[in-house]
Amino acid sequence: MASIFSKIISGEIPCYKVAETANCFAFLDVKPLAKGHLLVVPKSEIDNFFDLGDEHYVEINLFAKELAKSLALVVPCIKVGMAVIGLEVAHAHIHLVPINKISDLNFNNPRVELDHAQMTAIAAAIAEEYERGTK
Repeated sequence: MASIFSKIISGEIPCYKVAETANCFAFLDVKPLAKGHLLVVPKSEIDNFFDLGDEHYVEINLFAKELAKSLALVVPCIKVGMAVIGLEVAHAHIHLVPINKISDLNFNNPRVELDHAQMTAIAAAIAEEYERGTK
């Protein structure tokens, strides 16, 4: 059975898409820890992040690196935190979260509530910075 992320990638479930490559996909988390919280996933359905082949592992991390730079330009923060947890969805993924203190990356924190217009605007702004940075 396809994971929720596979359904998002295929367009079966809508998302706030930010960017994609031939093998990777990035979109906003709909229950974000902070404004701009991104999920970066491989298009192939692999449960454990560390089961990715070496080339794919490097590719998704380089994709996440460029997205983190774009995210930091859109959402003011001290750093962009990165977490690979993988318990909440059985599909490998990276969380990129704007942070100003270490506790901002605590997944027990209350989630930020943003409306559709805010999510759409944030996704578009990060996408624009990403496109500008990759040209």
